[in-house]
Amino acid sequence: MKLIYCVEDDNSLRELLTCALKTVNYEVSSISDYQVLKEKLKKSVPDLILLDIMLHEEDGTAILQTLKNDKRYMDIPVIILVAASSVEVKVKLLDLGADDVVTKPFGMLELIARLNAVLRIVMKTAAGQKHMECNGIFLDYNKREIRYESNYVSLSNKEFELFYYLVMNKGIVLSRDKMIDKIWGCNYKGEKRAVNMYISSIRRKLGEAGCHDIIKTVRSAGFIIEDK
Repeated sequence: MKLIYCVEDDNSLRELLTCALKTVNYEVSSISDYQVLKEKLKKSVPDLILLDIMLHEEDGTAILQTLKNDKRYMDIPVIILVAASSVEVKVKLLDLGADDVVTKPFGMLELIARLNAVLRIVMKTAAGQKHMECNGIFLDYNKREIRYESNYVSLSNKEFELFYYLVMNKGIVLSRDKMIDKIWGCNYKGEKRAVNMYISSIRRKLGEAGCHDIIKTVRSAGFIIEDK
């Protein structure tokens, strides 16, 4: 049974999340603040963390950064819960290593579907033993590493899986619907523009490593990595 840490200071929402996740056979640890999270992490590393961005007297963004900068916890997938926010804020959170960003209010079925999708990606990544090269970019699927020349590119689990899917299908235009079905699953009920948000984050990270314009937008069709 997979262990989920639910970090939320709204008691009612935390209890609702805990109950919903338990009904679909997850083990859930209910956590109200960062200090409790730190103590819990010393004892057990979860399979995934649900993290509210606005904890009482705590900055969820800073907590995310702390987790992703710590070798003990950097591979734990993190889903951020945010109030209605701009695309820029969401992209920043993805850049910091969040595996998904879910906007409040949300439906429990949608949240569970997105959580399942993140965990599926982690499981497939852990089982993979694939090494690939694409237009000067080297991918190690097993380690979730991407390197361009001497620069390493740090992608979240979902960003990596999306980029890997594009690389596997280089030369083929992939529609947003097809990418959503592959990465998020056919039960995904969120917005299709989530794909644009992830692509934007991947492009930015690749650009910072010196690799520009590898992912092309095909108007009204989707995205492609051209086979050079």
